[in-house]
Amino acid sequence: MQISKRLLVFGLLLLAGGIALGQNGGDLMPTGKGIGTMYRPGQPGDVFGPPRRAIPSGHNDERNGISYHFGPVMQAGKNVYYIWYGNWAQNTATTILPDLITSIGGSPYFNINTTYVTDANLFPNNVVTLSGQAFDNYSHGTSLSDASILQIVTAQAPTDENGVYFVLTSADVNETSGFCTAYCGWHNHASVGGKDIKYGFIGNPARCPTACAAQTTSPNGNLGADGMASIIAHELEEATTDPDLNAWYDNRGAENADKCAWTFGRTYTTANGALANMKLGNRDFLIQQNWVNINGGFCALSH
Repeated sequence: MQISKRLLVFGLLLLAGGIALGQNGGDLMPTGKGIGTMYRPGQPGDVFGPPRRAIPSGHNDERNGISYHFGPVMQAGKNVYYIWYGNWAQNTATTILPDLITSIGGSPYFNINTTYVTDANLFPNNVVTLSGQAFDNYSHGTSLSDASILQIVTAQAPTDENGVYFVLTSADVNETSGFCTAYCGWHNHASVGGKDIKYGFIGNPARCPTACAAQTTSPNGNLGADGMASIIAHELEEATTDPDLNAWYDNRGAENADKCAWTFGRTYTTANGALANMKLGNRDFLIQQNWVNINGGFCALSH
């Protein structure tokens, strides 16, 4: 009886400390704000190792270092919506980042996400579409909270449950819950008008290059946009395989892209001296690797 009381107290302390326990053997649930998503030179991929317990999951092998927790994946084509927040006048990002989305679907890189199969044998297809863009001229000022991000998304009257609505901020905008100090971007979901809406925040690395950009000379000559490209890829991969924060993650709460954050694989040098690791459409990008969920699990740029 005394032991049971101690366990109960310990459990209450964990919850009070903000540790969210998953539904499978105590796996920590992801927050969508990632683990290891701030830039650390030489940061290794999969620093958290394999799960500490087996989760029987039919089609899934827990030895791949990431486990299925029975939530949905985004099986159908992913529709990306950009909400350009702040001042984007005469900024080449408004061309560079749409080019990213129109080219990433169907690529060997995004095909990695098809390795995330549910127990019902459902998996995300390799389709991504840029479905809409909107501009928001500082409706909530230059200091945003997590709640502000959702309000900015809600103002667009989102209805697409196969969509991911990204709020992209100009360099003068801060996200006060930890941008540049704890994360560079994040994803989440919420019920908006009775729809399960997936959305995210994409911070501008030009605000804090040492925290959110891997290099100061960038492939497309725009440090902020090129840094955002990798952050967008990261959050889109996680929204695809863990849209409601209850599907694919490891025992530490790291989602697939978290496990490969700031690892880039084999790179090449572009004409302006920047590093890149893939060509999408007519552009070179330096995009982080993603976790391949087969053969023991590993970080890669293609599948």
